[in-house]
Amino acid sequence: MNSSTGTLYIVSAPSGAGKTSLVKALVDAQPQIRVSVSHTTRAMRPGEVDGVNYHFVERSEFVRMIEHGDFLEQAEVFGNLYGTSQSKLQQTLDEGHDLILEIDWQGAEQVRRQMPEARSIFILPPTQSALRQRLTNRGQDSDEIIEGRMREARSEMSHYVEYDYLVINDDFAHALDDLKAIFRANQLAQKPQQQRHRELLASLLS
Repeated sequence: MNSSTGTLYIVSAPSGAGKTSLVKALVDAQPQIRVSVSHTTRAMRPGEVDGVNYHFVERSEFVRMIEHGDFLEQAEVFGNLYGTSQSKLQQTLDEGHDLILEIDWQGAEQVRRQMPEARSIFILPPTQSALRQRLTNRGQDSDEIIEGRMREARSEMSHYVEYDYLVINDDFAHALDDLKAIFRANQLAQKPQQQRHRELLASLLS
């Protein structure tokens, strides 16, 4: 068993800010970091895989899981339910892996109450016009839906003050470097280093 417990990272962003792409690039570069797979009632999008992107479940199943207290956090976004399994999350941390939880500010609030040691990162677009362009370029939504997502984004972005770190995704490579720096700095913090190097520290002080 790993002598060091992993750190939970909350990562939030408005739709279109590039959170998913940044997190994927981070995990590809640092495989010891894991991403929590949430449950959702929303429909699967083209290219998504059940159990990889999300655990896709019916609303009745999701409600049953809520009643059984299975979720660390859960929220409703655009009429769809999202939630994080508490037992799976804890198991990954106990194995020594840093774990990323991609959730909105409502979910982040719930997680902080139960796991105040979690670190939180908010990803912002460089401008509103850049965000609108990214949402339009997806080619998946009507103008009406995009306007709704822009209103939601402005509301979401107002919660950046609740997070430990801010990353501005203007240049992708630079934003990825910023993310890597956050994870590296936290890995070098005293408490995880003490767990990792217990024997060395004991020998240095003996």
